[in-house]
Amino acid sequence: MLKKFIVPLKEKSYPIVIGLDLFKKNHLLSYFKKKKRYILITNKTLLKLWIKKIERFFNSNNIKIEIISIPDGECYKSLQEANNIITELLKKDCGRDTILIAFGGGVIGDLTGFVASVYQRGIEFIQIPTTLLSQVDASVGGKTGVNHTLGKNMIGTFWQPKYVIIDLLFLSTLSQRELSSGFSEVVKYSIIFDKLFFLWLENNYLNLLKLDKKCLLYCVYKCCKLKSEIVILDEKEKSCRALLNFGHTYGHAIESFMGYKNFLHGEAVSIGMILASRTSEILGFLKKNVTERIIFLLKNFNLPVYPPNDMPLKSYIFYMKKDKKNFLNNINLILPHKIGIVKIYKKIDKKVILSVIKNSLKK
Repeated sequence: MLKKFIVPLKEKSYPIVIGLDLFKKNHLLSYFKKKKRYILITNKTLLKLWIKKIERFFNSNNIKIEIISIPDGECYKSLQEANNIITELLKKDCGRDTILIAFGGGVIGDLTGFVASVYQRGIEFIQIPTTLLSQVDASVGGKTGVNHTLGKNMIGTFWQPKYVIIDLLFLSTLSQRELSSGFSEVVKYSIIFDKLFFLWLENNYLNLLKLDKKCLLYCVYKCCKLKSEIVILDEKEKSCRALLNFGHTYGHAIESFMGYKNFLHGEAVSIGMILASRTSEILGFLKKNVTERIIFLLKNFNLPVYPPNDMPLKSYIFYMKKDKKNFLNNINLILPHKIGIVKIYKKIDKKVILSVIKNSLKK
C-alpha cells in the first residue's frame, strides 16, 4: 500500500508519496529535518479531526511544529486570509529556514503555496492534501493562488512544493458530498487523457465510493501520474497544460457567481464538463451518445449535471470572459472530441454558449 515517484522538473523536482496511514509508520522520517522550522497551516475542522495524530508523529520524532489555523471554506481563499497568515509568520519571526506545511484540501494547499511563494520572496512548502480533490489534482503541479470576487484563481503564482505526501487515511472523514466532488476531477483526467481509465471508472465507481483501498490507491496514483506528465511538458501553462481546464471555464463562472458558496469546486466542474461536452456536440466535434455516457458516469458518482436555474445566462458570459485562458477578450474552451481526446478552441461564439446553457437547464 505504498507508491512513490518523482516529478522531474530539474532543480525543482520533488517526490510524491501515496499510501495508507503513513503518519503511523516511519515512511516519512526522511522528509522532515530536526533543524528546520515547520509551520503547519490548516483549517479549524481538520484541527479537531486530525491534529493529535499529526502532532504525535512530529513529537515522537523530536521535530518542532507550530500551527496556524484558518476558518474552513472556499470563501477564505483570499488575499485577506493570505495577509493574516503572513502576519502570523512575522509575529513568529519566521525566516527563510521556515518550511510551511499545507495540511488540508485545495483551499489550504493553494493558499499556503501562495504565501510560501511570496513570503520573503519565497520559502519552501510541503503538500499534505486531505481531500480527494486535492490528492488527485490540486496538490500536484505547483499552481498556487487566491480568489477574487470577480474571478476564481485570478491572483497566484507557480511555486512547486518540496514534497507531496498523500495519506489515503484522511479520506475516511470526508462527507459523501466532498468525496464525490473529488471524483469529478478523476473523471476529468479520464476524459482528457485515457479512455481505458474511463472504462475502469465505469466498472469500479462503487468500489471507489466505498473507499476500497486498492482501487483508491490505483485511482489516486493514476491521476497524479497523468497530471505530472503534463506538468513536465508545460509547467507554467503556456500550451498543453491548459487542457487540464476542461470543464473549468463554465465551472469557475458558476463558482464566481455564487460567491464560492452553494457549489463545491468539483460539483461546478462536473456541470462545466457537461456544458463543454454539449458545446462540442453543437459544433459537430462530439457524438451525443458520448456526452450521455459522461453524464451517466458523473451521476454514478453522485455529482450534479444541471446548471443552476437561478444564474442568469448573461452572468456566464461576464465571468467566462475573465477566464485565464482567454485572449483578446475572446472566450476559449477545452472541448472533447471523444473519450481520451480534447482540444483547445478559441473564439467560441457567445450565442453557442448561451444556447448550450439554456438547453441544459433542468426542465
